[in-house]
Amino acid sequence: MHGIEVRGAPSFYACEPGILDKREDLLASGNITNCLVVHGEKSWEAVKPYFPEKTNKLGFTFQRYNGEVTLAEIGRISKLAKAGHFDAIVGIGGGKVLDLVKAAGHESQLDVVLIPTLASTCAAWTPLSVIYDENGQFTHYTIFPRSSLYVLFEPRAVLASPVRYFIAGIADTLAKWYEAHCIIRQLPENPLVVEIAHQTARLCKEVLLQTGEQAVNDLTEQQLTPALIKVLETNIAAGGMVGGFGDSYARIAGAHAIHNGLTTQKETHHLLHGEKVAYGILVQLAMEHQWHEIKKLIPFYRSLNLPVSLDDIGFKHSDVEKLMAVAEAATVPGESIHSMEGDMTAEHVFQTLLSLDRVVQQS
Repeated sequence: MHGIEVRGAPSFYACEPGILDKREDLLASGNITNCLVVHGEKSWEAVKPYFPEKTNKLGFTFQRYNGEVTLAEIGRISKLAKAGHFDAIVGIGGGKVLDLVKAAGHESQLDVVLIPTLASTCAAWTPLSVIYDENGQFTHYTIFPRSSLYVLFEPRAVLASPVRYFIAGIADTLAKWYEAHCIIRQLPENPLVVEIAHQTARLCKEVLLQTGEQAVNDLTEQQLTPALIKVLETNIAAGGMVGGFGDSYARIAGAHAIHNGLTTQKETHHLLHGEKVAYGILVQLAMEHQWHEIKKLIPFYRSLNLPVSLDDIGFKHSDVEKLMAVAEAATVPGESIHSMEGDMTAEHVFQTLLSLDRVVQQS
């Protein structure tokens, strides 16, 4: 085993109604008085009722992001941050805004404050950013040497968010168990921090399968309930802790590799990150011949309208060239699928895509 670097949590995290009312004192305690605030249009509308722009102790300069986490956009925000002599960059939004701010904070060597408005990924928790090109295709991800200074989660800001994004977050967090488990079970012994990651991943699965559907119903009704808050924090905090404690032994494996392969085909660009990962979980399980587990998940997937078939993600059995392109992209050298046991070839993935679809059609 190689060494494990633990970045288990941000320096400060709070999830409570009214947490943004305390932002002046919280940021002042971190010697932050002047902030560049990066946000999306919808995310700012969600937070605005809980985030008065005028304060006694803090200065805010607002900047809307351009819609994608590219190297060019990271460079643009970093340049603005350096030129403005800010103490910190504040990110308000979903996973892409938060990933952008983390990357820009690292590049400009400024503290990062994250205010999530979606629970579609654990981006608010993890010290890494997923990078795309200008066409929305995944290129790489970068892990940063330190975690965010503050994560301030106002759960009321999520109530108006699209339910579909929340469901995608449930799927992305569910993958924590299947991907971490397939890597960790190969280890001859588990260091304590890896065991923490393993048990946290198990907790993610248990909470989501038991409470996920109720939480989705509560969000649909815009009711801030204990079930909803529990799943929101599972997506953001528990999901982030898995990779934070387990490092490369508990980050990603087959499911996210399939996601990355799917991003190469325009037919899948209508799908959210978590929706592609959801399908990737099924493909990973099929490659592991865990058909019983797949059949257990299918009803849960269907109750949340998550993709289970090729048709759901935009393909047909006859799309041989496109499916092979997905398989080839998912198995390039260095891709996370090679963390799985066995020799993961493009032909293996291609045949698994077809086999999985036949099983799904019979379920």
